Amino acid sequence: MSTGWSVYVIIIVVLNIVGCAWLLAANRRAKLGGTEVGKPLDHDFDGLQELNNPLPAWWSWLFVITIVFGVFYLLAYPGLGNLPGLLGWSSIGQWQSEMDVAESRYGPIFAAYFATPIPELAGDARANDIGARLFANNCSMCHGSDARGGKGYPNLTDADWLYGGTPEAVVQTITHGRIGVMPPLGAAIGGEQRVKEMAQYVLSLAGREHDAAMAAAAAPNFQTFCSVCHTPEATGNQAVGAPNLTDEIYLHRGLLEDIEYQIEFGRYNQMPAHKDLLSEEKIHILAAYVLSLSGAR
Repeated sequence: MSTGWSVYVIIIVVLNIVGCAWLLAANRRAKLGGTEVGKPLDHDFDGLQELNNPLPAWWSWLFVITIVFGVFYLLAYPGLGNLPGLLGWSSIGQWQSEMDVAESRYGPIFAAYFATPIPELAGDARANDIGARLFANNCSMCHGSDARGGKGYPNLTDADWLYGGTPEAVVQTITHGRIGVMPPLGAAIGGEQRVKEMAQYVLSLAGREHDAAMAAAAAPNFQTFCSVCHTPEATGNQAVGAPNLTDEIYLHRGLLEDIEYQIEFGRYNQMPAHKDLLSEEKIHILAAYVLSLSGAR
């Protein structure tokens, strides 16, 4: 928070506390509609007369105690802009303290699992229980609680890997993340009709129902514009994350309109890096869990 905003917050907080104290004091002796304290007001209801009486003393003292408590709380804890508070407490400090306690308790467990090779660890039920919790906290928001993904998010329960399914590749993906780019090719390959032809060719690669004439017309364009990433056989290239087009597994769905959209406008996908969120030991266990989901070892 900048100094200006800090001063602004301090002023607002102090004015609120002073205002509450003034309001409490002023209303103990205030006239209501010109009526003196303790005198009847100029209205009644069903024979009941209301008096202009102050709050009961115990109620007033509750407000006083609340104000005093607020003053001491703001002095003890960081509630006045950038001022740290006399106790030196901070949310980051408490978080770090709790993390240190957790590390001292669970660190040896993670270290022991880190010494176990990932293929072996993938078959360890207890390690997978830990991996499942790590997955739920760090991965499920994209890949789903069942790890089956969704449109734009890979299914981790099959054996289809964009960047490879070896332990090393999975660790690399979790640690440093991935950036996948499918460039827009609509203009490059010749416009809307060529895009439609290319989509039919992509359908044919997976043995799906397609227009044979349109697919044949697109074959040369595929070798010119697409084979450099997907390979001439269209089996994909894990070095750059280019998917295999000969199966029926699609990251962004496999409807004809989805395929046409990807060819014309391209796609951009990013898997965030977790090296600053998870320790090397935790990534080791998480990678083993991910491999266990697909039955890989």
